[in-house]
Amino acid sequence: MSDQPVLIMREGELAGQQWTISTDEFLIGRGGECDLTLPERQVSRQHVKILREDGRFILQDLGSKNGTHLNGTQVQGRVPIQDGDEIQVALCVRLVFIGTGATLPLSFDPPKPEKALTINEAERSISVRGRRLDPPLSLAQFRLLQLLFDADGAVRSRDEIVEVVWPGTEGIGVSEQAIDALVRRLRDRLAELDKHNYVVTVRGHGFKLDNPMAV
Repeated sequence: MSDQPVLIMREGELAGQQWTISTDEFLIGRGGECDLTLPERQVSRQHVKILREDGRFILQDLGSKNGTHLNGTQVQGRVPIQDGDEIQVALCVRLVFIGTGATLPLSFDPPKPEKALTINEAERSISVRGRRLDPPLSLAQFRLLQLLFDADGAVRSRDEIVEVVWPGTEGIGVSEQAIDALVRRLRDRLAELDKHNYVVTVRGHGFKLDNPMAV
């Protein structure tokens, strides 16, 4: 059990870190004088504070430029907070408040950093570093890219590619040249958004996706 409340960062540059609220006035902002200093530009120098009053905890926005939200509602003045509440600072940082006496999670897995290339399966669209590819990929190109994307860096063989891209053919009529041509076309389309070589040939084995972090 935790004797003092804790803030856990769920989204932001410091995702995965946690801070113990050990004072009666815990200041959050971009300034170095804050108890929790946030590096994001959208955050005001002194943005918001958490107060301990009569055994309760109060959240107070300090007239910040980009606002503070509690569980999705913008904070006006002072509002009470309790265990499990989510605090959004300037809509770019998400903190979870774990109250006194609450059980602190034994482990916390921060969200995975966003990759440069992302896929929207429902819309059959892709984006690279926030830019959407237009016109979209052909069905064969999209199937190939999704196969490599879902592999998360693992190599996929030519046989696996044939099975996914040309289902039901059992490889009949699909030559190695056809696979190579499809890979080239996919690379050319991705190069319209980014010169990085996303589709990597692993000689003798197949292909994999080299998807860097979105920096």
